[in-house]
Amino acid sequence: MKRNQTINIGQVARRTIAMEAAAISDLQQFIDADFEKVVERIALCEGRLVVTGIGKSAIIAQKIVATFNSTGTPALFMHAADAIHGDLGMIREEDIVMCISKSGTSAEIKVLVPLVKNFGNTLVAMVGNTSSFLAQEADFVLNTTVSQEACPNNLAPTTSTTAQLAMGDALAVCLIEWHGFTAADFAKFHPGGALGKKLYLKVGDLSKLHQSPQVLLNSSLREVIVEISSKMLGVTAVVDEKGLLKGIITDGDLRRMLEKEVPTAAVTAKDIMSLHPKIIQQDQLAINALEMMRQHDITQLLVMDGERYQGIIHLHDLIREGII
Repeated sequence: MKRNQTINIGQVARRTIAMEAAAISDLQQFIDADFEKVVERIALCEGRLVVTGIGKSAIIAQKIVATFNSTGTPALFMHAADAIHGDLGMIREEDIVMCISKSGTSAEIKVLVPLVKNFGNTLVAMVGNTSSFLAQEADFVLNTTVSQEACPNNLAPTTSTTAQLAMGDALAVCLIEWHGFTAADFAKFHPGGALGKKLYLKVGDLSKLHQSPQVLLNSSLREVIVEISSKMLGVTAVVDEKGLLKGIITDGDLRRMLEKEVPTAAVTAKDIMSLHPKIIQQDQLAINALEMMRQHDITQLLVMDGERYQGIIHLHDLIREGII
């Protein structure tokens, strides 16, 4: 395929984005009574939302299904072509079926729609032609009409599929707010990867992987150095005889003390420690620990259980878990 030597790549890209942005903006006029009823029907549905389509619309349907499932609305994908060859068996009596199509007139859609209607399921059409067969047969219509595809030949699904995605997101977000779906709920469906860890991994989950370096107020300089070195965290907490936190000693505190060229034989932990160390409770999210470290430009926090010292969480813990 020969290259068009006159193409201005940047101009074409900006034109494409502008056309798709305009199409999404135009969707606002199509948020009507049917849209609201669809949200209500899905929210109150005792079954699942079955989303189907053909061609590029089928790919969009799969993404919409993924969004619904990850935000608490049970959904599944059914390819329109496979549906008429056996996959109709996945539809239950209480399910809602949403069919996505730009034209609403493809052969597979014309075969599928009457079958769904015969089952008695609610049929929702997300369609770009409100005069089409699909729109006329559906119980509710979500209008995704676009004036033109971004494709210069007005053929390749571009603007139309972007509009379908946006309409699907609008449905999903309405359902999120309908059900009061929270970040904690989201974490239940995303336990893997960095995203899930940000939503559920606690400070205590990480600090318990380390030993908990600590010395007493009257511990000698040698004992402080040995504790910091043996625990390999570059820091130790300083506690009193009751185990209550009094301060913190870091590698930097040791270096600054030695630079003063003071006699070290009588130096104890309380002479070196910094008061008011930065702390975090063990039941806090690990992502909150990262925010505190960034705010104070430090690499570790002392982990507490109420008023009692429990251990250390280090920046390296967060990097290892993919929180950063």
